[in-house]
This record gives sequence, structure tokens and C-alpha cells, in this order.
Amino acid sequence: MSSYDPPRSVPKGNGGPALCDCQTVAPLDMTRVTALSIRAGSTHLQRKLAVFLSAHDIPGEIEAGSIQVSRTSFDRLDGLLAAFSRTERPDLLAAPWLDGRLDLWQLAPLEQWIQRLATPWFATISDHLKFHLQPVVHLGTGEVYGYEALVRAQQHGPLIGAWPLLQAAAAHGQARAFDAHARKTAIRQAYPQLGADQQLFINFAPGVVYNPDICLQTTFAACREVEADFSRLVFEVTESETFPDLGLLRSILERYQQEGAQVALDDLGAGHTSLSYLTELRPDIVKLDRALISGLHENDRRVPLVSALIGYAHDLGIRVVAEGIETQGELSLMMTLGADYAQGYFLGRPAPEVAGLLPQAARFWGPS
Repeated sequence: MSSYDPPRSVPKGNGGPALCDCQTVAPLDMTRVTALSIRAGSTHLQRKLAVFLSAHDIPGEIEAGSIQVSRTSFDRLDGLLAAFSRTERPDLLAAPWLDGRLDLWQLAPLEQWIQRLATPWFATISDHLKFHLQPVVHLGTGEVYGYEALVRAQQHGPLIGAWPLLQAAAAHGQARAFDAHARKTAIRQAYPQLGADQQLFINFAPGVVYNPDICLQTTFAACREVEADFSRLVFEVTESETFPDLGLLRSILERYQQEGAQVALDDLGAGHTSLSYLTELRPDIVKLDRALISGLHENDRRVPLVSALIGYAHDLGIRVVAEGIETQGELSLMMTLGADYAQGYFLGRPAPEVAGLLPQAARFWGPS
């Protein structure tokens, strides 16, 4: 017999009204999942699902049009998913049986459930975040303008990078909470390490912020906790974000700026970050897409494009960071083209601490 488990209550603030559910990372306890109830979105796919389970000897009970697969067969679900095309997969849905009851509040694509089952470490990883810092160098002086905080995690095994962390957060339905938690942790860990007048670049995904007046409160509280000077914080829209709602994005950036912080857009020149973003949003800083910089040389056909992008940003009063600098030639050319700052392995790799982390190419500017 199926039933609903009500959604988890969202935290309350000091006895007041319920706050946004991004306040706390609270993934489902995967040890409670005893089975998955799988249903296809069409008769054709349902038949294909039943045939596959039978052909691969995966036991499943049919109930109300769904096929229930027990925990003992979870390790075979990857093979099941591979039998369906990328177009078909979104129509394969699954809901868990928790402690003997079907929880339809947790209904999600089967592919997402498989990712959850493959990342059980996510349940506790939020307590083990570490931030590696990469310098952003002023091209006029060679001095470190600031550091970008790059999320990592380590609990029992090897270091986990940003991409698998973000993928796991999305799979567990915790993208919003994880993003907020990462911002808070970055501020607490990295800001106290900054030198005088250096900036801290903090990534955020605008798609996880529904209401900036609510969803950003814990970020601002973390800033006040470490007595951060808001003018030394740069909140940067993450590079993978394709965000069509420019109105909401503008309100998010303006909310950061109201606190005195700067805002930055990543990947100018990539397919989803168009020039209209600059005119509509007017960030303080923009980062050029690293694909425009990689291997760039004087006779490269990309040079006029890069030069035009830098000039256009400057006309709008926006400063430019050249990302992905890996050679002295790329660095020299970006200086010639008028970029304001640069970031990349040639200047400094991400490291756990600021102490002793100086641009590897400092010699390029000569003795201080």
C-alpha cells in the first residue's frame, strides 16, 4: 500500500516564519531506501522497461502500473538505463520505498536516482569542504588583486573536485542548499587569509536563488561573522550556468551590490554569455572565456574578437579578467590587448592556503 511522506519542514529563523530551504543541506538518508518504484511515461517505454528487466533477470513486482525493484538489484540499474536513449531517459521516473512506504514526494527521473545511489558520500560531505585559492593578478603591476575560492572536499578518500560535488548536489536535490553552504564556507575559510586590499572571488549559481532578499541572508551573515569588508568581495556567476531570466539575475547582482560587494560574470564569449548580458547587467568585472585565450598568439584569428570584447567591456566601465593563462606568450598578448587582470596556471595554481602563494610569473614584471 502506497502513502505519502510529507516533505521535510524548512528551517525557521529565530522563531519567525519559515526561511528558504537553502538554509541547510539535508539530503535523503539513502540507507532508508529499500526499493524503487519505476514507471515509464508511455506505454512503449513501459513495455521496453518490462522486457529489459525480464531479459536481464532483474526481479521486479508490478504494482499499479509501476515496477518495484528491490535494493539488492540497485547495482544493475546502470545497465538498465543504458538500454534507453537520452531522449527516452527523462520519461523514466522512480520513487523510493522508505521504511516500507512509497514516498511519492521523492519522485524523480530514474537517472537522478542512480546518481544518488552512486554518491552516498554526499550525505556527510558538506562538513568536509575545503577551498583552494587561485590568484587573480593585476596586469599593470603584477600584484595579486585577489583570489578565487574553488570548492573541494575530502572526507576519507581522495580530494573531490568541484564538478563531481556539484553533480552530486544536483542529483540529491540539494543544489540550492549546497551552493549557499559553499558560499558561507568559502567566506569563513578564505577571507581571513587575504592580504590588505585583496579581493575574494566567490562563485554562485543564480539558478539556485529564488528570492535574493531571503536566499542570500546566510551569505551576508557569514560575511558579518568574519567581519568582512563587503567592498573586498566579488560574487561571480558560475561558468556552467545558462540562465535565461535576466530580470532575476539583475536583481541578484543588484542585491550583492547594495551590500557594497562587486559582481562578476564568467565566460564572456561562450555561447550562453552574450554581449547583451553586459549591457543588461552591467557587472563590475567580466571574465573572458578560456577557449578564447588558450593557445592565443599574435597572428591568431581570435585576436580581433578578443580585442573587441575587451574594448566593448571597457566602454561600459567593466574591467576584464583573462582566464586560462598558461604561457608567457598568452600573458604578454593579453597585456598588449588591454585586459585588466589575468588568471591561470602560468600565474598560479589553486592551493589550499594563501600563505606563500605568489604568482609564478611575478618575474615577468621585473623586481618589485
